[in-house]
Order: sequence, then structure tokens, then C-alpha cells
Amino acid sequence: MGRLILRLLINALALWLTTLILAPYVQVVPFEPRGTVEFIVTLLLTALIFGVVNGIIGGIIRVVAFPIYVLTLGLISLIVNGLLLLLVAWISSLLGFGLTVDGFWWGVLGALLLGVISWLIGILLRPFTKSSSRRR
Repeated sequence: MGRLILRLLINALALWLTTLILAPYVQVVPFEPRGTVEFIVTLLLTALIFGVVNGIIGGIIRVVAFPIYVLTLGLISLIVNGLLLLLVAWISSLLGFGLTVDGFWWGVLGALLLGVISWLIGILLRPFTKSSSRRR
């Protein structure tokens, strides 16, 4: 359970940094009233939606489209991840808060940047997570 919460926090931080870098094109819109707490809760909920969509729908797509992944040497994953980010933006817009993406290619760039930032944060936090799991 702790690893799941840590993954959620890493994704929320990566999402926030992605929206800072791609500010006018990929944004997080908090729910009303728009304060700091609402923004943080919105980031966490959007990261949770992203994790569920990426885990369930992304997993199904990766299994079904495995031959295409092999054929394109994995480059199709950029397109799939961009579409999954657009799906997260659509789901969160139905809920009245969350992610907004200005177009398909901004979604692809946002997904690429989100993945790289999440990976880097995961590498930076790895010494802390490994040491806590050895104590048990």
C-alpha cells in the first residue's frame, strides 16, 4: 500500500512539473474554490485517474497491440501514451476539474515529458524506498 501511495505522489509531482513546463498547452484546472489545497487535491485525483487509466486501459492496449509495438520498435508507445493522457483529460473534464490538453501533439509531448520526469523522480527516490523496504 505504501508503494502505491508513493507512486501516486510521484505521478502527481511529475504531472505538476509537466504542467509548469508546458504551461499554456497542458494545464491542471482545480475545482472551486481555487486555492492551494484544492490544487493539490486536484493533482492527486488527476494522478489517480492517470494511474487507473494507464494501468487498466494502457495494459490492455499494450497486450493487444504487441505486434505493432514490435514492428515500430516501441515508437507507437508515444502515440498510445499521448492518447491515454488525452483520455485522462477527457475523464477529468467530465468530473469538472483536472487536466486540460490543447491538442493531440501536446498530449504526446506531455505524456513523454510526464514519463521522463516520473522516471527521474523515481530514480532520485530509489535509495529512500529501498532502505525502508529492507527494514522489514
